[in-house]
Amino acid sequence: MSVISQSSPFVRQLLCTIFAKRLETIHYHSRFYSQNKATVDNTQQSQYRFSLPNGILSNEERQSYEKNGFLVVRNLVAPEKLEVFRKRFQDVCTGKVKVLGMTVMKDIAIAKSEFADGEKAITKIQDFTLDDELFKYCCLPEIVKYVENFTGPNIMAMHTMLINKPPDPGTQSSRHPLHQDLYYFPFRPAHHIVCAWTAMEKINRQNGCLVVMPGTHTGELEPHGYPDWKGGINKMYHGIQKFDPNQERLHLEMESGDTVFFHPLLIHGSGTNRSLGFRKAISCHYANSACEYIECDNTLQSYISKEVTAIFKRKTGIEDARFQDVWKIKSRLVQGERINL
Repeated sequence: MSVISQSSPFVRQLLCTIFAKRLETIHYHSRFYSQNKATVDNTQQSQYRFSLPNGILSNEERQSYEKNGFLVVRNLVAPEKLEVFRKRFQDVCTGKVKVLGMTVMKDIAIAKSEFADGEKAITKIQDFTLDDELFKYCCLPEIVKYVENFTGPNIMAMHTMLINKPPDPGTQSSRHPLHQDLYYFPFRPAHHIVCAWTAMEKINRQNGCLVVMPGTHTGELEPHGYPDWKGGINKMYHGIQKFDPNQERLHLEMESGDTVFFHPLLIHGSGTNRSLGFRKAISCHYANSACEYIECDNTLQSYISKEVTAIFKRKTGIEDARFQDVWKIKSRLVQGERINL
């Protein structure tokens, strides 16, 4: 007779539960291995490292992304859809809408100004995955069909922003230092992460368009920290400490609805807004849900890990929160199956 049949009813039930859990774990790992093996095999059979053969991207577009680390798709998001997000942003700024977990930020130069209120006081909102209205951006079919070419079919929205870059008051605090987004992320692999960044109006060098260093996505994660800028620097606007000043830089001038997709290791930033108006863009970082969290202690990401968790603990009172716990809470499934993230 088996051990189970010789045991008491309670023990039998406990052993059956353990065996069932074990089978569930084996099934999960088999499924995870199969999915990743297929992705690896496809990549190995292809000349491309940073995109998947899902049919939306042409060979020319894939080759461009392979070489440069970014791809601009013109007129991708319709004006009426962007207007919905613009209105929602205004409602958040005025306090008409409040969303649990959403981060609302002010530029250091206007944060304490008694003259700045409403939309003029807010320069960025982050973590809007829990707001069903703004989360619609992450799920736009015209965006997701491109995202699939970088992440695969199981897609998580990991990091979300609506940026309202203010006119610079002369401090140059409206600029964003050159950085790599992967510095902020405790999950890997990098080539299964992509950002979609959509202009909500005409964006050019005058109002602080994105600046990218083509080809830097093939490099390594660089040390980051706060730059020593005379006018001050906004919270968590970390930048690369050392980079080649002779490296090619491109200014991505975009019309409303244009969307750039870029790799998390691509070095990029944005310039000063020298116009009289605010410059708006909306973005989401996506990842394959089979990506895995990593430990960031004693690494190049230690500083940002401690800074983010300290803010999270102060807001929530959860003292034992880890860097990856913060990301687990603010991420949301867009499509497919939630596996690890």
